[in-house]
Amino acid sequence: MLKNRVRELRARFQFTQGELAKRVGVTRQTIAFIEKGEFAPSVTLALKITKEFECTVEEVFWLEEEE
Repeated sequence: MLKNRVRELRARFQFTQGELAKRVGVTRQTIAFIEKGEFAPSVTLALKITKEFECTVEEVFWLEEEE
């Protein structure tokens, strides 16, 4: 399962879901689904998101084994 720190980092950078969505070219709903773990972003979208947070993909997204 793909886990992420998008919500945490978005709050740290003081972005709303809508602001982050606009910066990376998706809808607010897409950001909400990523934060909930209901949507795995494409590599391109993951790179755009991490660029906004000035960090690496590995710092934002990681795989967690399912039990």
